[in-house]
Amino acid sequence: MKLLESTKFEAVNSALNIELGGCKIFGRIESYSCKLAGGEKQMYKRFNNTENGVKPNDLQALSPPQTMLAVSPYSRSISGDEESPLCDTISRKTLFYLIATLNAAFYPDYDFSDTSSHEFSKEPSLQWVRNSVDNNLQMAGPQYQAVRPDLWATMDEEITLNECDIYSYNPDLASDPFGEEGSLWSFNYFFYNKKLKRVVFFTCRAVNPNWASYQDSGVGSSCFSAMEEDDDEI
Repeated sequence: MKLLESTKFEAVNSALNIELGGCKIFGRIESYSCKLAGGEKQMYKRFNNTENGVKPNDLQALSPPQTMLAVSPYSRSISGDEESPLCDTISRKTLFYLIATLNAAFYPDYDFSDTSSHEFSKEPSLQWVRNSVDNNLQMAGPQYQAVRPDLWATMDEEITLNECDIYSYNPDLASDPFGEEGSLWSFNYFFYNKKLKRVVFFTCRAVNPNWASYQDSGVGSSCFSAMEEDDDEI
């Protein structure tokens, strides 16, 4: 995944680093092209090993969104005649893009190569995600309200939000990059535009200011220059 530089995102990211009395918020939005570097292409071939009967369009089960579970663990079936367990799916190709985005965004501190589809969810709507983000960041008060219009306008300009499938990453504590002591909450959203072949990754966390390591805001910063870029698409 190739990081696409954006001065507008840099300005938003600067405004999303917010000092509060009870916590500090680190927010980051980055845009990635779904063009794979040399190392990623080999990983993609292993991930979709046709010799083992695995194909890029094979579907994998996703977990229900955590915010939806708070409402109901069930959804109506397509026919509307009965209730059935909520279970979205994702193609292995798209799943690989999400995993590769995580690897790029948190390189070199974490490796997500073995991440399961069950650690991801498909969000029900853009408005649902916006409400969830707003609910988390409302603690920042006027500081978030000042950047909020530019945040969503810049994302829409970059990825065309209404054309995106939106996914979230909800790992267990052992694999959560924000699961360290002192973390209060975090979220990780992927806005995937298949037509543009692009992913915008929005990650944010709040940490206790008394946690000695919280000032290490460089953890998880993008550093993918070491991998050889390739203009070929998968």
